Amino acid sequence: MRTRTTAMHVVIQQDPYNAETPLEVLAEEITPTESFFVRCHFGIPLLDLRTWHLEVEGAVRHPLRLSLSDLQALAHRAVVVTLECAGNGRALVDPVPSGVPWKLGAVGTACFVGVPLHHVLQQVGLLPGAVEVLFVGADAGEVEPGRREAFARSLPVDVALGSDVLLAWAMNGRPLRPEHGFPLRLVVPGWYGMASVKWLSRIVVLTEPFRGFFQTERYVYANGAVEPVTRIRVRSLIVHPQDGARLPEEPADVLGIAWSGYGPIREVLFSADGRESFDEADLLAAPGPHAAVRWHVRWVPPRAGTYTLTARAADVAGHTQPRSPYRLCHTIRVTVGEPS
Repeated sequence: MRTRTTAMHVVIQQDPYNAETPLEVLAEEITPTESFFVRCHFGIPLLDLRTWHLEVEGAVRHPLRLSLSDLQALAHRAVVVTLECAGNGRALVDPVPSGVPWKLGAVGTACFVGVPLHHVLQQVGLLPGAVEVLFVGADAGEVEPGRREAFARSLPVDVALGSDVLLAWAMNGRPLRPEHGFPLRLVVPGWYGMASVKWLSRIVVLTEPFRGFFQTERYVYANGAVEPVTRIRVRSLIVHPQDGARLPEEPADVLGIAWSGYGPIREVLFSADGRESFDEADLLAAPGPHAAVRWHVRWVPPRAGTYTLTARAADVAGHTQPRSPYRLCHTIRVTVGEPS
């Protein structure tokens, strides 16, 4: 599929709208909202605050119907979170699997403001036997001929009660834009983006595991068993220079980002000789425990020529970036010096 780059996005699909963050923009600590990647399964629902409300129901003692102003009256907080689509890098696999053909820009870091979900769940009171919390978006469409589904995902109760899981209404200091889930979205730090349900309309506390389309037929690993996609696996990217760049014959700054859903990044290793040797990159302070860390290497090319640059990350939980297709260590080629 052909892609095109706008000033803000690398557009992958128009209908439904799916677009990547340009890699060079990822060099910024916070990804500008207008460049933050967009993942849509169906058309973007345009919701009216005058009629919109959030239903909280199911295995609870006190069901609630909340307006946005009701939610904003509760104690709220800001959390900086890196979100990534589970299919990021799909277009680099040979053969390309089905799904949106993302390259490497289906990721971004933003500051979300909202009420911690656990505050609302405490208000409604979970009944004994509650095992999962289901989140239903206002977006829906046909997933196969004659079959219509709303986008819905669930979380285990212990994850839903995490202190930094938000019902968010603002992103980077502004109300959510329609493509990012206006008026309310879930934000689940550390989990792939499908967990952070947009255009949230219902929360249902369940006494049995959810078996919906986007839980058991999509967003599962193809390993012979129904293993759901959950936490973000460790990854690093080189965001400057770009692949194919021509650099002057002098020291060069190589910049990148790294992130993991299992904890902070412990190290990023950098190679400029096709992985024959690695040096440790300098890690900059991350804007929060759930945010990507930026890294930097001052690289001195030994001579003019073409070089293969590679980055590989590891997190504090002991996960190292594997060599599997989706999480492959990011590699670019650059040329140093003028052509002969």
